[in-house]
Amino acid sequence: MLPEPIVALTAALAKLPGIGPRSAERVALHLVQTDSAIVKQLADAILVAREKIIFCTTCGALTEKSPCSTCTDARRDSSVVCVVEKPVDILIIERSGTYRGKFHVLGGKISPLDGVEPDDLRIGELEKRLTQEPIKEIIIALGTDVEGDATSNYLAKRLARSGLKISRIGFGLPAGSGLEFADELTLNRALEGRREML
Repeated sequence: MLPEPIVALTAALAKLPGIGPRSAERVALHLVQTDSAIVKQLADAILVAREKIIFCTTCGALTEKSPCSTCTDARRDSSVVCVVEKPVDILIIERSGTYRGKFHVLGGKISPLDGVEPDDLRIGELEKRLTQEPIKEIIIALGTDVEGDATSNYLAKRLARSGLKISRIGFGLPAGSGLEFADELTLNRALEGRREML
């Protein structure tokens, strides 16, 4: 039987992504046994981050000032925009070190069952960018679930216009993995997304 404040802290921590009930309980027990100054420092850091971080008005990325550093970086290729679902997806693509264009965060995927319609996403903002920026290619980088496929197809049709190339990232086998670990859908997409080698 844990005291009520620890139970409440555990419940709050369990709401965070990637933290299950056991992990939440371990973190809660650690925090209540840690020096008060360290806990206060953590609490202050959380509050400051929540107060200072905003969404870039241009691309939708997380930033301290808008427009963000990616949108204002003259070294980036402004003719290519990669469309992602969430701001965190930008960080994942940036870690690859291979993409030098700009970004656009949709803020979700079309999902009628969850009440998410096209007007709930930042598609209108992307269309506005197409009239104001020298964009020549849109790369759609959404997942391969039903909602991701539906959103990607919807975007390709809605954004289609002369002089604009619309592509979607390839999907296939993870690096270092063999065919025996791939499911049928992944193998199918890997075959469909094949590229000529020479």
